[in-house]
Amino acid sequence: MEEQRKPQEWIEDLRGRIDGLRGYLDVPRLKERLDELEHELAAPDLWDDPDRAQQLSQEFHRLKEQVEPLDALAADIDSSADLLELAEAEDDEETLAEVRGDLEDMERRVQRLEFRRMFSGEMDANNAFLEIQAGAGGTEAQDWAEMLLRMYLRWCEARGFQAELVEASPGDEAGIKSAIVKVGGEYTYGHLKVESGVHRLVRKSPFDSGGRRHTSFASVYVYPEVDESIEVEVNPEDVRTDTYRASGAGGQHVNKTDSAVRLTHQPTGIVVQCQNSRSQHSNRAEAWRILRARLYELELQKQREKQQAESAEKGDIGWGNQIRSYVLDQSRIKDLRTGVEIGNTQAVLDGELDSFIEAALKQGVGA
Repeated sequence: MEEQRKPQEWIEDLRGRIDGLRGYLDVPRLKERLDELEHELAAPDLWDDPDRAQQLSQEFHRLKEQVEPLDALAADIDSSADLLELAEAEDDEETLAEVRGDLEDMERRVQRLEFRRMFSGEMDANNAFLEIQAGAGGTEAQDWAEMLLRMYLRWCEARGFQAELVEASPGDEAGIKSAIVKVGGEYTYGHLKVESGVHRLVRKSPFDSGGRRHTSFASVYVYPEVDESIEVEVNPEDVRTDTYRASGAGGQHVNKTDSAVRLTHQPTGIVVQCQNSRSQHSNRAEAWRILRARLYELELQKQREKQQAESAEKGDIGWGNQIRSYVLDQSRIKDLRTGVEIGNTQAVLDGELDSFIEAALKQGVGA
């Protein structure tokens, strides 16, 4: 346990791990690039080209988020080392306890930074779209899809991620047929990409008067939001646009106008919908963003399939493959890729997914 470690050894261990992170990230190069960006952002004519200005600003803030936490940690460790020296010289147990508390906090901060090293994908830092589709099985599957939606919304809330429900199609009697959530925050796509796949539920059905066990399936598909700097070619002639009245709550205006938008990309069969705004124009723009993201992820998936075929690893990698089994009456949720199993099923359904996500990332799932 960390509290049993000698504080000086703990400090040296933390310093070594920070040095390792600095080397991995090539911090001198990042700082050099930050200086260049700061100079470019100070140019008086920068905003003559708003797109370029936004790209430079985003890059500047992204690099600062990598460099500044390391500098802050190094400074805090130096302060703790000085405080430890004084406390030991004066045999001050109260201050020694304070130093140990500070080191525990710094241990957690270093672990978070080390965890980030697993986000090496080009799009890992981006926002994400999370799409849920109920499988065959009517009310059972549609209720399960809504349970998954609630689970992911709870996970986003706990992590401080922003979750916006872009589209939700209600089920025939209960639950939902489908939903799309836009998730914003630090490395949201990097976290959520490992959740793509089929989720299987086994339970005694609340919709079965005989209380029999039912098996239901729902698919989760995660893809990154792509900005204007990434070229995704879409021929408008290949896309059919339909408008319809938004379903569910939303007031009289939503129910009386065709504000919802559905786009169908005919070459691939991809269909996206958006109905979260009362403005058809806004819904159309968001639907196009989702479509571009879907097509980008489709291209990434083709590349992954090609790489896997070339390396003769013939495992299933499609988004439709079963990844996790939720057996509620046996109090068991198991990830079929990593072997991680959790008995507290309610906690998982309330959004405690980090054990599954971290294990998948450590094993390179979705890379």
